Amino acid sequence: MNSVPQSSAQTFSVADYLGWPDDERWELIDGVPYNMSPAPSIKHQNVVITIAAKLKAALKGKPCKPFIAPVDVILSEHDVVQPDLLVVCNPEKIGEKAIHGAPDLVVEVLSPSTALKDMREKKALYERAGVREYVVIDPLENYVQRFFLGADGRYANADVFGVDEDLPLLSLPELILPLAEVFEL
Repeated sequence: MNSVPQSSAQTFSVADYLGWPDDERWELIDGVPYNMSPAPSIKHQNVVITIAAKLKAALKGKPCKPFIAPVDVILSEHDVVQPDLLVVCNPEKIGEKAIHGAPDLVVEVLSPSTALKDMREKKALYERAGVREYVVIDPLENYVQRFFLGADGRYANADVFGVDEDLPLLSLPELILPLAEVFEL
């Protein structure tokens, strides 16, 4: 078994990542390992499960499939992430143990320990990989930022939604998330 990296001076590949211990959660962005510890807060998990339930119900019987972490999303030879929630509409991307390629929708719920990475490294990675819609939820401040991939392959400025608004998902037009329910307010 390969050991887990001790420093980020070296770049790693998906092959390296797949050899790391199963009892630890890591992500690999541009070959740099990021430890997924500590576990998220209860509020974070409540937001995730609320959205997951709405996605599961709305997508029942449709080709798009929702997933929750931990599930590996392999975006390149040096990029493996585990988004909080994702939706894949192309069944060819769904493997037995991982998603291979860009999901249609990625939702990250911010935690204090990972917020900067989610807003900087992961946003840049998702844009580069072609994730159509990237939704970032702040469960402490109760707002949402939504990025959508334009025709130029780049995210425009974020659309921002408050707790009293509904969040329409552009990649899933049939789904609108009432944010008061998402934040349980």
